[in-house]
Amino acid sequence: MSEASHQAWAPPAPPTLEFFATLSVQVAPAHEIGQTPAGNRRIIPILGGQVQGRGWNARVLPGGADFQAIVTPTLARLDARYLLETEAGELIYVCNRAVRTAAPEVTARLVRGEPVDPAQVYFRCVPTFETSAPGFAWINERVFVGSGVRRPDRVEISCFNVL
Repeated sequence: MSEASHQAWAPPAPPTLEFFATLSVQVAPAHEIGQTPAGNRRIIPILGGQVQGRGWNARVLPGGADFQAIVTPTLARLDARYLLETEAGELIYVCNRAVRTAAPEVTARLVRGEPVDPAQVYFRCVPTFETSAPGFAWINERVFVGSGVRRPDRVEISCFNVL
């Protein structure tokens, strides 16, 4: 074996995060489907909202939804899909999968639409973005992560590009 094959290689450096955008997504009351094999299934219509990015702004178009499953008294799995429209009229499709965990009494309050201290909730997401807009083509090829806060009438998400 060559000397190079015996060298110890250091693992890659951990990724860093770069701010991408903050999304404020307005939501309607949930449609409660009830207990299914996936959990307590809920569909939450998306009414609109605003996006503030680094050097760009957009609006959340009405018509998407957040497909939720309350899997246990402490765990919710979220799958939101919706559309952004930039100020220039460019469209960006969002598919945002998330995990939200909290103590059972906090989760129950969230499900009822009550205000909850965000410090009591672990809400992390992995959004993907798709677009045909040339100026945003790079987002088709990146990994993003985010932190969310559930308010009674909206969800606030800070999204970061994983470098």
